[in-house]
Amino acid sequence: MIDWEEINRAEEMDELKEAKIWLFQENIRLENARKELAISQERFMNESGQLRKELEELHHRTVQERKRLKEENLFFEKKLAILQDGFRKLDEDKRDFERQRRALEERTRHAVQDEPKGLVMEESVRLLFRGANNPLALRKRYKDLVKIFHPDNLFGDEELAQSINREYLRRKGREE
Repeated sequence: MIDWEEINRAEEMDELKEAKIWLFQENIRLENARKELAISQERFMNESGQLRKELEELHHRTVQERKRLKEENLFFEKKLAILQDGFRKLDEDKRDFERQRRALEERTRHAVQDEPKGLVMEESVRLLFRGANNPLALRKRYKDLVKIFHPDNLFGDEELAQSINREYLRRKGREE
């Protein structure tokens, strides 16, 4: 710190020169410190602006990501609803199939008791071909049934194989 009283009392030129040099050096040091402070402030402002831009960009990306996740969640919920509906319909179809199977078994049981064996066989074969509505499906169903019920197979049945052949030819003639 400068002792101004001492400088005022200084009588010699050397002491004054020394005080002037010191003041000059101190002035230069302060000027350099001001420049460094100005540079630091400018750098701080630039970094602050850049940080603000990065934060805004990050916020924008976060908003976009949240929107995307929300859309994905909605899409997932729709897919889940479709699957649940499909399982519900599948369960209903399974119950209907079971009802039809029991009714068919009941009809078959009564038919076996009441009707001759040939009529029951023909009705059973018609059921085996049910759903084969076009020539390709009919031909595939026929081939599958022949593989299963051919007399040369372990559980094959000659009478049933003949009934399958007759039904196939009857349906094939109707298709053409």
